[in-house]
Formats: sequence, structure tokens, C-alpha cells
Amino acid sequence: MGSNTTEWKTLIITKPKKHCTKSAVDDHPLRTHTNIEYMPRKILGSQPSTGSSTPASITPSVFLQPLSDALEGLDPLTQFAIQETDPLSQIASEMKYDTFKEEVSMSRNQRKHKVIIDIEPWSSRKNAILSKFTTSEKLTIISSFLSDGEGVVLKTQNTAVDKVQHRLEQLDYFDEGSQRKLDLSQAEYVGRIEQLNQELVSTWNSEQRVKALKIAIQCAKVLADSDVLRFYPSKFVLITDILDIFGHLVYERLRTKADYYKPGSKIPTTLPEDFTPDIVPESAKETCRNWFYKIASIRELVPRLYVEMAILKSYSFLTSSEYSAALLRLTHMIRGIGNPLVAIYARCYLCRVGLTVTTTEKDKDYLKENFYDFLDTYNQVFGRYALEGLKIQKMSLETYLTLYTPALDFILQAVASGAPESLLVELLDRCRNHRNNYLLLNTIMSAFKPIYIATRAVQLLELISENNDQDFPLYLLIRTLGVSVCACPPPKEHRRQVVNVAWHSISELTNPEHYITCVEVWIEFVVQHFTFREVNIIIGDIVSHLSPNRAYEQYYNKLKCIVMNIISHMQDFEALLAMDNFLPLIDLFQQEAVKIEVCKLILNACNTIQHTNDPVITNALLFLCTILHDSINALTVEDERRQISELLCNVVKRVDYGRDFEQQLNFYAEARAAFSNLDTVLAQLVQCVNTLAVNVQKIVKGHHTRKTGSFVRACAAYCFITIPSIVSVYTRLELYLLSGRVALFNSCLGQADACFKTALKILPELVMDENQKQAETFLLSYVRNFLSVLLTVPDSPDSGVLNCTRILLNTLQSTKWNSGSMIVATLYLNVLDMLSTMAQETYPYHVTKVESNDTLYGSDPKFISEIDKMCTIILRELLSQLKQIGSGRKQAELSLDLMVKIVTLGDLNKNGLITLAINLWQLSLKHGYVDPKYMIRTKEYLNAKGNNDVLLQVLQRLSI
Repeated sequence: MGSNTTEWKTLIITKPKKHCTKSAVDDHPLRTHTNIEYMPRKILGSQPSTGSSTPASITPSVFLQPLSDALEGLDPLTQFAIQETDPLSQIASEMKYDTFKEEVSMSRNQRKHKVIIDIEPWSSRKNAILSKFTTSEKLTIISSFLSDGEGVVLKTQNTAVDKVQHRLEQLDYFDEGSQRKLDLSQAEYVGRIEQLNQELVSTWNSEQRVKALKIAIQCAKVLADSDVLRFYPSKFVLITDILDIFGHLVYERLRTKADYYKPGSKIPTTLPEDFTPDIVPESAKETCRNWFYKIASIRELVPRLYVEMAILKSYSFLTSSEYSAALLRLTHMIRGIGNPLVAIYARCYLCRVGLTVTTTEKDKDYLKENFYDFLDTYNQVFGRYALEGLKIQKMSLETYLTLYTPALDFILQAVASGAPESLLVELLDRCRNHRNNYLLLNTIMSAFKPIYIATRAVQLLELISENNDQDFPLYLLIRTLGVSVCACPPPKEHRRQVVNVAWHSISELTNPEHYITCVEVWIEFVVQHFTFREVNIIIGDIVSHLSPNRAYEQYYNKLKCIVMNIISHMQDFEALLAMDNFLPLIDLFQQEAVKIEVCKLILNACNTIQHTNDPVITNALLFLCTILHDSINALTVEDERRQISELLCNVVKRVDYGRDFEQQLNFYAEARAAFSNLDTVLAQLVQCVNTLAVNVQKIVKGHHTRKTGSFVRACAAYCFITIPSIVSVYTRLELYLLSGRVALFNSCLGQADACFKTALKILPELVMDENQKQAETFLLSYVRNFLSVLLTVPDSPDSGVLNCTRILLNTLQSTKWNSGSMIVATLYLNVLDMLSTMAQETYPYHVTKVESNDTLYGSDPKFISEIDKMCTIILRELLSQLKQIGSGRKQAELSLDLMVKIVTLGDLNKNGLITLAINLWQLSLKHGYVDPKYMIRTKEYLNAKGNNDVLLQVLQRLSI
């Protein structure tokens, strides 16, 4: 194979200059030859052809690309033009036909019974009621079905009369015997209610219908008890859920047991979902009547009402016209309930059930009737009986009135659904006739369409201010009105008056909770329809109201909602940051987790800012970013670091001082000091400073003045100082190389040399990376990129010839690589490529205003000799690597690669290189590890590349 004393001699390629022949031409070489032909074409759409012709450019196929050939010489637009109908018109007609088919296929029965109720469904209200109306007092429940309350055994009878008597005895037993009174906490009470629910279902499934009815009655009786007023709305939700289940069980039982015969069939089937009373068999109707008769025999009014309302849907088995009469009858029966709170919730349940069974507007008279009945008995809410009960339970009238809102809101929303504006006028007139009418006003404002309320906002505020010493909370009225004006703003000429009057009332609220509840709603309206001045004043008012006694600590969630409303509706984000009171509002968030979340929200909204150079806004952004940065610690998860880094990088990129480059660099220096813990941000700052230096170079077009030269050197110094603070060795290496290239681009040779040498010093740190495969992949790409830059870097007179290349080779040689790794050999081959290019008279590329070694040395023999010496060292290292690897596939591949480098880059006039090349070729073939086809292609490649007789002679000696 040759000795290790073989000397390398680089092949110097002298390229002869080629002269282009000139000849006159008639056509531009890049213009495609076209022929103009006329083809008939119909106007787009479905109209008949006008008979006119449209010129179209047809390109001969000889000039067409393969894709055009696939279209038979016509581009897509030309194809569309000659079609009978253009594609868009065709698609539109197809969509129209499909829509028509869907409309025709819609069931007439579905359209007949389709009723739109634009109110909030009860299911979405339940959780809010259960969370709001709670108590710490003991709750009472009386039941025969909890724990060990089911031990009675009665004699079973067989005849029909005996069965009826037996069921009556059961009912009497459950009414009078074995009942126990339990005093429970709220959690225990909810658990017992759930136990009753499960007991009802299991009892029903075990065919004990009477017992299931008794459980429903016992549950309904609970709603007659208002001993703990605070919990009554929640109790209503829990109990009516059980009653709903009972009603569903009864309905499904009747439907599945009611067999009927389809026309022309003798096989009985279950009633369909959309049955009508005329197909229900008489036996099923009789069973249905029996259920209503049983319920009618319940002695107490409240359970009798509730249980009948629960099974109201079962009237569909008897007649389709029974609902209206039954709903009105039940409405009148509720008048017998003396407790106004119990009565209003009974009306609420009736309306809720009624909405599920009525299908037309004319069936909804019961809704108005229920609300008007409440108005007629409204004075009972403030009667002596009610007030005495409040004294016993030590409850304020203000709190008591809020118990009515869930039921009353639902009833009036059902009444107002689809109602004309005249109904609102009527109710407001009736409301004026009542004292203590805040409860009614609040319900009216929350029930009707926001557009109706907003147009009367001034009138409603006057109505509120006429008598503001009522017991119903004033802040709830202001908040409810705010919800409406946010959804639909009042007329433009009334908006300022509305805000002035409303905010006057809000600012006088002394309770922080009441105040923040109103502000949370009204701030959206102010931000949307008023200037920054008004928004700034209101934000200042918020800060002044919540600062005393650190009241803000109790309302972080509401404050966060206020900030979200501000930033989501503020059009000019820069004006927001420039407000005097905005940052003091952010300072109210003393809890770190909440403050971080708020800062994230604000900085995410910062995307609306294109660029800013306002120092006030810049300082505000830095203030918010510093809060996020300072929250980073050793326990912060990686995803959180990434999110914060992205936000901070976004801010860094938004600040732009234009051509005030010194101010821009000062900002980057300030940001570096503030964000020193985040690698991503530091890397972004280095990128920005490098971009700044490149922009300066473009402006001066490479001709630096004394001032600009000093500035780009300052940029290079900034990068050189900042990069060591970054933890990731990968990022540091990339940034050192980038910064060195930018410095070289600006003719800062000393700074570029420092960056390149520092990068070479930290190169061994890659070996310590746990993921060696990733490290080697990165190193291969990085060193190749580095070598491409080194080709243009002139040698420093203080460091000697090829100093950076020597440092690179020494680093590769001194680093302890993994055994069996081929990375060093691969990199040595890449260095050979670079050195052979460096020995040529002219380099393939240069950096503007930078004289590379081809200009400095001019192919000086001493310089070429240094290159050859370095190549000789590399060659010997590679031969040493071949011996260390031992026979195998890696040795064969390396020997073949080295052989190709020798014959293409080396001067084969030296016999030593020829012998070495032949020996390496034979070594690669020795054990048959290399694919013979690959060897053949390699030889063919070298033959094609052969540029001298010596190489061709060598190739003839290479056998396969």
C-alpha cells in the first residue's frame, strides 16, 4: 500500500479562458414561440354562445414542458375556456340542486313541530345555581327509603280488586309509617338525594311502581320545606332532576307497554316515538289515566303539583289538546301555595316542563299567566310572614331577593322569547306600579333581547335612579344592564350619557365585590366605544377602589377578565401600553402565577404591534417581559421556558428604531442584561445584532466610514460577549460561525478570526454530548460549512499561514472520539477538498471587500508548499486510520474514498501518489465489501473526469 512517507503534491488546474461566439438573432432566447389561432368559445355561464371567437395563444408542442404535454398542448385555463360551462358555474349549479334536494327531503312533520326557543337551556343553568346557593347549616330530610327503611311485607292478592286494595294499603303505609327525620350537612344531604335517585331507578326496574311513586312524592315534599332558604334553589335543582327521571320512566313504560297494530299487520308493535293519541290502545289510555288518578289522590298540594308536572308529557297518550288546559289548570293550582319562594320555583318547573311539550305559540299562554300571577302576588315577597322567616334565619332581605332570580329569570326569558317589543313596554309600565321593583327590573333586563334593552338604556337608568334605596342589590341591576349594552350598544347619541350615569352608580359602590362585578361587564363597553382617555380614567378608578386593604387579592380572576376584555377589544395596543394607569393595574396581581398568566395574555396580544420605537412602550414591554423572565427557576418545566422565550423573542423583534442603529444596539444590550437566563432569547439577540450589522453594511454599500466601521465592530463585540452565556454548545457553535461570517462581511477581520478560533476551541464539547449520533451528524455538517468559510478567510500576519486550518486539524486529532467512529476520517477528507481548492490560482467565490489568500499569496510556491505539507500530514493520518480500523467494510469504503481524492486532487506526476492510489484501490476490493457496481461507476466517473494522460494511465491499471 505504500509507506507513510508518501509526500502529497496538490494538482494545480489551469483553466483556459473560453470566448463566446457572437451572432445576431431575431428573437429573444427566453421567449416562447407562439402562434395565434382563433377558436370559438362560449361566454362563461349557461347562456348560449354568441358565435364570437376569442383569440387564444397556442404554443407548439416542440416548446412545451412535460406537464404541458400531459395536457395535450393546452394549459388548464385554455381548457376551461373551451368547455361548455366553466367549472365554477357547474359547481354552483350542482350545489343549488343538492340544496334543493335536502329541502325537499325535510320531513313536513319536523317543520310543523319545530319551535325555536332562544333562551338559555335549564341544563346550562344548573351548575351555576348549585355553586352559588350553598349553606353551612343543617338540612332536614324525611324519608322511608334510606338505609334500613324498607322492611315491610304485605300479603299479595291475586284478584283485580284485591290488587287495587293492596296498592292503596302500600301507599297508606308509606305515608304514615316508618319515616325518619335526618339532620344533615350539605354534602351529606346531596349524597342522600343521590341515594334516593338510585333507589327510584332500582325500585322501578324491580317492578315496584307504587314504591317508586312514593319516592317521587317524598322528594316533592322536600320542596315544600323552606327551613334553610339559602339552599332552596340548589335543593330545587337536585329534586327536580329526580322528578324528571320519574316522569321519563312513566312515559317510557306507557309507550313500550302500549302495543298497537300497524295497518295490514297482525303483529303488535311498540308505539313509535312520534305517535298520535288515535293509535294508542284503550288499555294504555286507561293505565295512563290511573297514573293521573293516583297522583290526584295525593293529599298535600306541593307534592301533588310536582309529581303531576313530572309526568305531564304522558298526556300525549290521551289527547293532543290536553296540554294547554292542563298547564293553565296547574298554573291556577299554584296560587294555593302560600310561600312566595316555593310558589315561584313551582312555576319555574311548570314552565320548564311546558316548554318540552308545547309546539306552537298559541299554547304558551300559561307562561304569561305564571309571570302575571307572580306580579299579582309580588307584595307577598315583602309581607309580614316572609320578613318574620328572614329574622328567624338571620338573612337580609337583599340576600333573600336574590333567591328568586334563577326561577324568575327562566320564566320571563321563556315569556320574552320571540315576544314583540310591545310586551317589554307593557311589563315596564306594570313594573312602575310596584314598590321595591328592582327584582322585577333586573329580571326584565336579563330576559328581553339586548337590542330592546339597549335602546331604552337611558329610560332604565332613570327608572333605577328614581328609587335607589331598595333592598335588592343595585349592583346586580347595573351589571345586568351592562351585559345588554355590551351585546348591543345603545344609540350613539346616548352612549356617553349611559356610561356617565352607570359609572356614577358604580363608583359609589363601597363593597369591592359589588364594584368589581359591575366593572367586569362595563369595561368591555367602554373599551369598544370610547377613547383611550375614558379607558385610562376607568382603569385608574379600578386601581384606587381595589388598592385599600389589599382588596384586589380576593378578585384576581375578575381582574384577569378585565385585562382580557381590555386587550381583546383595544385596537391600538401601543396606546394601551402608554396609558398611565395600565401598568399599575398589572401591579395589582401580586400572586406570581396569576401575574405571569396576565403578562402572557398581554404579550400574546402584542402581535398587533408591527414595530415600535416609542421609549414608553418599549419600557412597558420590557417591564412585562422581565416579570416573565424572573419567574424562571430551576423547577420551571421546559415547555414553560419555551413559551416564555417565544414571547420575549417576539417583543425583541417588535422594537425597531429604524436607522437609529446606536439606539437599537443599546436596546439589545439592555435586553441582554434583562433576559440572561434564556438561551433562546440570547440567541435571538445575537441574530438581531448580526442583522443590524448587515443592514449597516448594505446602507454604506461596503464602504464603511469611521463611524460605521466602529459600529459594526461594536456589533461583533456584542455577539462575541453574548454567545458564551448560552448553555447549548450547538447554539454557541452556530452563532460563532454566523457572527464570524457577518464580521467578515463587514471587513472586521480581527473579530471574525476571534469568532472562528473560539468556535474551534469549544468543538470538543460535542464529544461529551449524551446523544453521540446527533453530535456526529451535527459535526459533519458544521465542519463542512466552517471549511467553506475558511476558504475566503485571509491569513492573519500575526498567526502564520493557514492558522485556523491548523487549529481545526489539531482539535480533530487531540479529541478522543468513540472507537469505531469514521467521523474524523470523513472530516480529514473534507479538509483535503478545501486545501486543494485553496492551492488554486483563483478561488471559486470571495467575500466583497475581503482579499482572500489567492490574492494575498498569488500562488506563491512557499504557500503551496505549506498546503502540500498539511495535506501530507492529513494523508498520513488517514493511512494510520486505515490500519487502526482493520479489515472490514469501513476500511474498504475509506480506502476507496481516499483513492478518489488522490487521483482527483493530487498531482499524479509523483510516483508515490500513483502507487498509493493503486494500492488503495486493491485494498477496497480485497475482501469484497464494496459493491462491484459501485466500483464500476466510480471508475466511469474518473474516466469522465480525466484531465491528463497520467490519470488515464492510472485508470487503465485499476482492475475490478
